[in-house]
Amino acid sequence: MYRRTILGLAAALGLVAAATGPVVAAPASPSPLSFVSQLDLECFKTDPYTPPPTVIKTTHLNPVLVQAGLPPEVVKLGNREQLCVPVDKNYRTPTPDAFNWVRFVDLSCYRIEGQQVGFPLKLDHLNPVLRDMGVPGNIVKLDRPEQLCVPVIKNNVVPPAEVLRLVRFIDLKCYSAPPPKELGVGLVLRQLNPVLANQPPRFVKVRENRQLCVPVRKNDQPIPPDVLNVVQWIDLQRYDITAPTFPTPVSLTLRHINPALVNLPAEPVRIFASNQLALPVAKNGKVPPG
Repeated sequence: MYRRTILGLAAALGLVAAATGPVVAAPASPSPLSFVSQLDLECFKTDPYTPPPTVIKTTHLNPVLVQAGLPPEVVKLGNREQLCVPVDKNYRTPTPDAFNWVRFVDLSCYRIEGQQVGFPLKLDHLNPVLRDMGVPGNIVKLDRPEQLCVPVIKNNVVPPAEVLRLVRFIDLKCYSAPPPKELGVGLVLRQLNPVLANQPPRFVKVRENRQLCVPVRKNDQPIPPDVLNVVQWIDLQRYDITAPTFPTPVSLTLRHINPALVNLPAEPVRIFASNQLALPVAKNGKVPPG
């Protein structure tokens, strides 16, 4: 482990930070299916924090919702409610082509309000662990937006440049998506991000589905075509979980990495109890390209 100045990130994002950790060479970008199907996020309740007044225009990216004609929407960031961090399930580590990318997806989630959609969707699980368990899909109605989850780094640990180029554009708009249905499976979760990788594995019980988080563009910002080809397929269904707490609360500093939000101040946060698990799904049979 060593410390070095992240001049490249400062030039690209206007963010000056000291990164701790080994330099990791980034492999070629994974396919959309490989990346999305192995992206599982455990969501922790956070202590209260209100960001500076921030208004964002959100535009849908997923082909199913784009073709449905869902319009852009302007939302205001409210209180931070959750921090979602990458995990693997049942000791099944993501494949080498996806691992170094998945482990750097950290999303800070803020309360938003918006218009009701009322759009029905058929969802099918993509993660190999759930598919091997025979977990069925479900039919939900995309209802009202409740959260906007945006990419951050923890404790100034910055991913390799090519990984950062992708993960900084992962913005998910989370809608209530009834009806809830008990999943009723048990899973062992292990933390993947380097900052939390020393935490022990934890057994969780997955309960009812609550939300569907879908990819959006913020403020009409340009997204490189190869990056867009991946992030437009990130659809995560969030389930309530029963989980043990961390042995001791973990204190972190969050910094925004999306170009639209890099000027927001760093945020202190403490986490110890998770309440949801976000699992990758396909909508209406549209599976990400392999």
